[in-house]
Amino acid sequence: MITSRQTRAARALLGWTQEMLADKAKVSLTALKRMESAAELRVYESTSDQVRRALEAEGIAFIRSGRNEGVMLVDVHEAAERSKVR
Repeated sequence: MITSRQTRAARALLGWTQEMLADKAKVSLTALKRMESAAELRVYESTSDQVRRALEAEGIAFIRSGRNEGVMLVDVHEAAERSKVR
């Protein structure tokens, strides 16, 4: 599951507002705000999945290694081409 900090960082990389992400992920703005809260308030797993999928579709990669976490922006078209080659 992605964290509130990862979601906020991913939006920052894309230059998206909360409203834009909620629209792209097809979730309510209230649910997204709960998900991004510093207290990491609970949301349905399906809500988190929709947000994650919307961000990944735009080239966001979520990174987690032990206690470390982050996001990076990858070229979504390049990644798709690489997966076709394999």
